Amino acid sequence: MELLAALGSITFINLILSGDNAVIIALASRNLPPAQRKKAVIWGSAGAVILRIVLTLVAALLLKIPYVQFAGGLALLYIAINLLAEDKKEVSCQEASSFMEAVKIILFADLIMSLDNVLAIAGIADGNMMLLIFGLAMSIPLVVFGSQMLMTLMDRFPIIIYVGAGILGWTAAKMIVADQALGAMLQPYALMVEIGLTALVIAVGHWRKTRGHKEAITGSETTSFPGDTEK
Repeated sequence: MELLAALGSITFINLILSGDNAVIIALASRNLPPAQRKKAVIWGSAGAVILRIVLTLVAALLLKIPYVQFAGGLALLYIAINLLAEDKKEVSCQEASSFMEAVKIILFADLIMSLDNVLAIAGIADGNMMLLIFGLAMSIPLVVFGSQMLMTLMDRFPIIIYVGAGILGWTAAKMIVADQALGAMLQPYALMVEIGLTALVIAVGHWRKTRGHKEAITGSETTSFPGDTEK
């Protein structure tokens, strides 16, 4: 049961964090003829899978080093809070004019944008390499074909983002507690730390999101343009 929960978490988190990656894939290949476009998406995504698996394996090994896992947990807390706090931004990239150029753009963009995915998935897998590889291999096709649908659902049902942030917060807390050096002091209070940090992620992320919306509304109400005087 625990294995299935971890596998589900890897797939869910990969979907939530990979929306921008899926958009990049679509943008990079949209100028190509239909046949080349499909090949570019397939080969670019396949290369991205291999790159991400290699990077995640490296991250999983590094997280076993004392202090590194603690630092990784703190970084994942930051990622979890930002997942809630940040408004969706428009994603843009160079549009490729050839098949090989599209594949290069997809690979490079995925490499740059995958730090949060790599850290989150390595943390959830907790050193289980087979779970990590299987979870990534299974979730990548879902990312390519399902991210756009999930992004639409997240717009309609924001609770999905809160669930994702909660999973990331819980994973970050488990990483911090499991650190071989600093985590030893927190082991007696492990459950309280995990619940507390998960709640903190959701509370701080929600507060930042609410504050950002209020500032945006206030800014739009106070903005004036030259010539907008009453007659």
